[in-house]
Amino acid sequence: MWFNFKIVWLLAAVTLVGAREICHSNDLQGLESFRLGIRSDPSGRTETWTGLDCSSWEGVTCDNTTGRVTEINLPGLFTSDDVPVQTSMSGALSPSITLLTSLQAIDLSGLIDLTGVIPPMIGSRLPRLRKLALSGNKFNGRLPESLGKLSELQELYLSENSFTGSIPGSVGYLQGLRMLDLHSNLLSGAVPESITKLSNLARLELQNNFLTGSIPGSIGDLQCLKELDLSNNSLSGRIPSSITRLKIVSIIYLNNNHLVGGIPRLPSRGQMPSLAFLRLNDNSLTGKIPYSFGFLSSLQRVSLANNELHGLIPSSIGNLRSLTELYLNSNRLSGKLPASMSQLANLLIFSVSNNLIEGPLPHQMTALTNLQTLDLSFNQLNFSNIPKWLIKMPSLSRIFLAGCNIQGGLSEDVLSTPSPLQELDLSANRLTGSIPEWIGKLTELYSLNLSQNGLVDTIPSSIMDLTNLGVLDLHSNKLAGSLEWGYKGRSLAFLDLSDNSFTGGIEKIGMGMELNIQCINLSHNLIKGRLPDSIGRLESMKSLDLSYNRLNSELPAALGNASSMESLKLQRNHFTGKIPDEFLKFKNLRDLDLSSNSLEGRIPYGEPLIDFARGSYSGNKDLCGAPLEPCRP
Repeated sequence: MWFNFKIVWLLAAVTLVGAREICHSNDLQGLESFRLGIRSDPSGRTETWTGLDCSSWEGVTCDNTTGRVTEINLPGLFTSDDVPVQTSMSGALSPSITLLTSLQAIDLSGLIDLTGVIPPMIGSRLPRLRKLALSGNKFNGRLPESLGKLSELQELYLSENSFTGSIPGSVGYLQGLRMLDLHSNLLSGAVPESITKLSNLARLELQNNFLTGSIPGSIGDLQCLKELDLSNNSLSGRIPSSITRLKIVSIIYLNNNHLVGGIPRLPSRGQMPSLAFLRLNDNSLTGKIPYSFGFLSSLQRVSLANNELHGLIPSSIGNLRSLTELYLNSNRLSGKLPASMSQLANLLIFSVSNNLIEGPLPHQMTALTNLQTLDLSFNQLNFSNIPKWLIKMPSLSRIFLAGCNIQGGLSEDVLSTPSPLQELDLSANRLTGSIPEWIGKLTELYSLNLSQNGLVDTIPSSIMDLTNLGVLDLHSNKLAGSLEWGYKGRSLAFLDLSDNSFTGGIEKIGMGMELNIQCINLSHNLIKGRLPDSIGRLESMKSLDLSYNRLNSELPAALGNASSMESLKLQRNHFTGKIPDEFLKFKNLRDLDLSSNSLEGRIPYGEPLIDFARGSYSGNKDLCGAPLEPCRP
C-alpha cells in the first residue's frame, strides 16, 4: 500500500512539473499577440519568447502554483549585468494583452515608440492588476471608464503620452490607489471631484495637460497625500482652503494656471509641517502674503512670482529658517524688505524684481552669508551706487540690479567680491563713460548685461579675456567703432549689440572661436561692408538679426550652412543679387525678413521660402516669384 501511494505521489509531481512547463493557452495567445505587435526590440528581450514555458521568457513572471502569468516587466530603462541600459521598442500594444487575466503588474514604461490605446475592457478583464505603467510612450485615445473596476490597483503611471479626453470619474473607485501619474498628456476637462475619495493616495501628478475648472474643494481630504502637482494647466477659481489640511504633504505645485483669489491662511501653527516645496507662481493670485505664511517652518523652495500680490512682505518670513530659494518677483509688493530676512541663514537665491520695494535695504542682510543670487531689479530703490556692503557679501556671485537708478561710471568695486562674479546685470540704469579695460579681470563671468545705459566709446579688447562668457548684452547704448570677432571663448551663445553706432568688423564674423553661438543681434547700427562666407561656419545659430544697417554685398550662399536657423532678419540694408538656393536648407526657419533691400531675380521655389508672407520680401524692386508676383518670361 505504501508502494502504491509513492507511485501516485510521483505521478502527481511529474504532472505538476509538466503543467508548469506549458503556459496557460490564454496567456500564450496574449503574449504571442503582444510580440507580433512589436516591430522593433533593440534589447532583444522578446527574442527569448520561444517555446511553451513562458516562465523562462525575459520580462515575464509566472505564479509558482498556478503557472499563470502575473507580471510583464519590459521597461525602457532596466539593468543588465548590474549595468543600467536605456532601450526603446516600437510597435503597437495588442488588445489581446487582456487575455492574461491573472496579471498583477504591467510595466512598459519609457519604451518611447510604443503606440496604441488602453484596451476599453481592461477593468473587467484584468481584475487583479496592481500596477499599470505605460509612461514615456506614444499611447493615445481616451482613458477608459473601466479603469475604475481595477479594484486592486495601487500604481497608475500613464504620463508622457498623448492621451486625450477627460479623466474618468471612475478613478474615484480605486480605493487602494497610492500613485496616480497622468502628467504630460493632452487631457482636458475638469479634475474629477471623485479623486478626493482616494484616501490612500500619496502622489497625484496631473501637470502639463489642458485641464480646466477649479481644484476640487475637498482636496484636503487626501490625508495620505505627499506630492500634489497640478501645474501647467488652465485651472481657474480659488485655491481651496481645505488644502491647508494636508498633514503630510511635502510638495505642492499649482504654478502656471489661472488661479485667482488669495493665498489660503493657516488657522494655526503646526499645520502642513512637512511642506518643503511650494510653487504658486504664474497665476492671478491677489491680496497680501498672509502672516501665517511664516508658520510653514519646513519650506525650502518657494515661488510666488508672476502674480498680483500686493502689500508688505510679512516679517514672519524670517521664521522660514530652512528656506533656500525665495521667488517673489513680478508682483506689486511694496514697502521695505523686512529686517527679519537676516534670519534666513540658508537662503541661496532671493528674487524680488519687478515690484514696488523701497529703499534703503536693511543692513541686516549682510547676515545672509550663503546667499549666491540676489535680484532686486526694477523696484523703487534709487541706489545711485551699488551698496558696498552688498558687494562684500561672502557667497554672492550673481547680482541683478537692473533699473535701480545706478549712476556714473562702472564701479571697480565689483572686482572685490569675495566670490567670483558669474552673472552681472546692471541694465536700464544711468551708467555713463566707457566700458573699463578691467572688465576682462572678471574671468569667471558667464553673463554680462550692461544694456540700456549711456555707455560710449568702443568695446575694450580685454572683454575677449572672458573665456567663460556665454551671454553678452550691450544693446541700446552709444557704443561705436569696429566689432571685434577674435573672440577666444567657445562658450558665447547670446550676443546683442543692437541699437548702437558700430560701423565695421562684420567681415570677421565666423572666423573666431564663437562657433557655438546661437543668437546674434547687431540690428540698428551703422555697419557697412560685405557679409562674408565665413558666417556659414556658425552652424548652431538659431537667430540672426542684421536689420537696419548699411550692408551692401550679395547674400552669401554659405549662410545656408547655418541650417539650424529659426529667425533671419536682414531688412533695411543694401543687399544685392539673388536669394541663394541654399536658403532652402533653412528647414526650421519660422521668421524671415529680407524686405527693403536691392535683391533681384526669382525667389527659390520650395519650403520654407514660399510659406512666408509677401511682407518678408517687399521693397525689393526686382524680386519675383511666390509669394510675390510671377516672374516675367
